[in-house]
Amino acid sequence: MKKQFSLLSQYFIGVLFGFGLMISGMSNPQKILNFLDITGPWDPSLLFVMLGAVLVGLCGFYVVSKRSQSFFGGTLHLPAKKEITRPLVIGSLIFGAGWGLAGFCPGPAIVALGVGHLKALVFILAMLAGMEICEHFFMGSPKAD
Repeated sequence: MKKQFSLLSQYFIGVLFGFGLMISGMSNPQKILNFLDITGPWDPSLLFVMLGAVLVGLCGFYVVSKRSQSFFGGTLHLPAKKEITRPLVIGSLIFGAGWGLAGFCPGPAIVALGVGHLKALVFILAMLAGMEICEHFFMGSPKAD
């Protein structure tokens, strides 16, 4: 029963997150592109969405840093690396370029696909292809679980 409650709770948290992405406009690629176009029809509204997300994230990391397990009883998997490396910078640049060209990042792209933006399908397929290329060429052979 506890596992079912955990899965159901996680599902509803995901649905709430998806609604938040839709309401904030993060799943609308044109709104994102207007935010990134500072020389054209610049739309600063997403700056407030991002600042709110950063504040919530900081609070979340603070709460998690005081815990030894997740709210649903599972093990916490926090990043161990703290240094800025060349692959991290290159990956961030690729991510930013994809975001700027397509107007999507992974979470909002899935939400946008779910509400019928077919451009999101192209983005998701390209994202999956990029993940596979990275895994194959840069991460070595997959590790067995």
